[in-house]
Amino acid sequence: MLSPLTHDDPPGFGPYQLLARLGSGGMGTVYLARSPGGRTVALKTMHRRIAADADFRTRFRLETDAARVIGGQHGAEVVDADPGAETPWLATEYVLGPPLDDAVEGSGPLPEPTVRAVGAALCAALGQLHRSDVVHRDLKPSNIMLTAYGPKLIDFGIARAIGDARLTRTGNTAGTPAFMSPEQASGQEHTPAGDVFALAGVLVFAATGQAAFGWGQAADLLYRVQYTEPDLSAVPAGLAPVLAQALDKDPARRPTTGELAARLHDGGGEFADHLTVPLLTEIGRRAAEVWQFTPARLPAPAGAPPEPVAEPPAAGPSRRKMLLMGGGSALAAAAGAGAWVWWGTDGTPYQKPGAGPEVSAPPKKKENSEWQWQVAHEDSEDTAPGAPFVVGDMVAFVAGQGLNAADAASGTIKWQSDALESTYRTATDGKRIYRICEPEEAEGNKGKPGGFPLLVATVGLDDGKTGKAFAEITDVNGVIHMNQLLCAADGVLYLAAGAGEYGVGYKFEDGQSWKLIAVDAGSGRRRWSQPVKGRAQGRERLLFLSAAVAGGRLVLLREQDDGTVRVTVHDAGSGEAVWEKPLDVPRKELDRDPLTTDGDHLYVGGGSLRALRLSSGRETWSTRARGSGSRFGLPSVKDGVVYAVEKGRGVVALDARTGKRAWTEQGGDGARAGTGDRPVIGSAHVYSASPAGLRAIDISSHNTAATYKTRGDRFVAHERAEMIIAFGGRFIAGYPLK
Repeated sequence: MLSPLTHDDPPGFGPYQLLARLGSGGMGTVYLARSPGGRTVALKTMHRRIAADADFRTRFRLETDAARVIGGQHGAEVVDADPGAETPWLATEYVLGPPLDDAVEGSGPLPEPTVRAVGAALCAALGQLHRSDVVHRDLKPSNIMLTAYGPKLIDFGIARAIGDARLTRTGNTAGTPAFMSPEQASGQEHTPAGDVFALAGVLVFAATGQAAFGWGQAADLLYRVQYTEPDLSAVPAGLAPVLAQALDKDPARRPTTGELAARLHDGGGEFADHLTVPLLTEIGRRAAEVWQFTPARLPAPAGAPPEPVAEPPAAGPSRRKMLLMGGGSALAAAAGAGAWVWWGTDGTPYQKPGAGPEVSAPPKKKENSEWQWQVAHEDSEDTAPGAPFVVGDMVAFVAGQGLNAADAASGTIKWQSDALESTYRTATDGKRIYRICEPEEAEGNKGKPGGFPLLVATVGLDDGKTGKAFAEITDVNGVIHMNQLLCAADGVLYLAAGAGEYGVGYKFEDGQSWKLIAVDAGSGRRRWSQPVKGRAQGRERLLFLSAAVAGGRLVLLREQDDGTVRVTVHDAGSGEAVWEKPLDVPRKELDRDPLTTDGDHLYVGGGSLRALRLSSGRETWSTRARGSGSRFGLPSVKDGVVYAVEKGRGVVALDARTGKRAWTEQGGDGARAGTGDRPVIGSAHVYSASPAGLRAIDISSHNTAATYKTRGDRFVAHERAEMIIAFGGRFIAGYPLK
């Protein structure tokens, strides 16, 4: 969909004049542009805030190379590019047709003949990539454009040469979880067989409108992709066995692209003959739209200083961008709030007085709005890749690669930080936000022998800006990507930091030594440090999954190199190790801030719900889940009661001292409740998510009192504001906490 340019978009790049915005994501913005000779192109740029990062620049260059490899028959032909520019850009042909996800959303699942023709053509496209020793690694419906002449692959942002293990981010598996291969989900090498697996998942979506392994939070999806069977119940009977083989967990048993193409389609007829009338109509509409669109530029928000009309610098994110919403409405975001738009209680996009100019075209009312407020971010597909946290009257979280803060009561976005952030490098004690930062002189010189000191600073609660560093740790290398700010509690910050070589990218290196460090949050003085074992050479996962302080103990969850998880407990005052033991909970369920403690116990879910004494690790009580294959999700504890979702039953409540079951949810949608998130506890209700939405279970009657429709798959309670904050997709929303 074409949208007006914002006030701070440049006039053009190279010889190309910008006409409109096509979209924006975590890496950059895509524009509709035109050459001096009148050729229309799609021009992709990198966000200014990451253009100075050498790894991101390398990834952009590789994307350009992969787009050239695929060529114009199976992809968007590269017209021009300048990966070395101050703001890198890539110009390709403007593909006349909708992405596959839009096509399915607009006109429903595709008929079997269309799916077969699309699949066979995509096999040819992938085959061309693979013969050039390139794998796509992010095949998904939004990366496939449907034209009258065949589908085209786009977005090669994480494509790479076969066998190249570089450019993977810490703690994350590059790609889209719902369409990953099992080997990619587990961090192994993604070969051409992985692209075949992803293609089969895409074709399941095209035929049914549903993902083969469902939807939901990333951790759940990664687990299902690796260990569960795909849902092919809605796939046409003749197509299901073909796709089932391509979705085999063993790469060696999957067909090649050539074999799969032969089983899908004989190649006869024109591609357009296999498309539905609604699809052909949409392709024609988009072709006409390019020439009917009148270029426009939105004005600057009120009070914003004028922007120079020149190509933007390589660094320093613009914090005055404006979010463009669909339906013809262009909404100005609040000044200084980044790429956000706020929605009112009646489902109406809302602009606060003084936030900017009046908007044209009345916003459409959303029916049955059950949230109190909702905001959307234009740059992020995931508003909370790490754990969000409550600080003062706000909730803070990562979106669009920056730390953001929203007022919990109103949803007003207070600020977006002035630097790239990762949740594992930030922490809060509920009153202040702390972050690991790097010395200015480290930029472009991180491989300096001996490294640089690790710096810790506060983040301003009023503006999100990083203050002057108050702690400097000189016996570690502060620019190692794997350094973690684990948690903050009782005036102390706890960190995991390494000394030794910086290495290249986000991974552990031989020769590094690691330690736990406690730092006074007021003076910056070190209280203690204790050596800990690092990880094996080349590992790309963090040392610790999560941390908390309770009962005078520092409680840590650590993933071993063999993939198992152990809980390790240290004395918070001295750092001395107290005890450790293994957990039988899959790691992928422990990436979402899972620690549940009170002053005496750590509570752990899994096949049984257990209470482990913080002082010794001894098991105080254990309650087995009822029924074959049943298990408990992540627990919550409040006022002496432990709450958890039991698979197939819903929310259960147990006495925190004895483990005795107090009650089990009655009726409702509890049998389908997810086990990936902890229940949220209010004064009268327990809240738990299921396919029906966010359920409020009455603590007295144990029945569902209300169900809220939500986009969220993670929920955080803000008790002072009496709100539940839901995170999911590009949206965050507030619901009443009762």
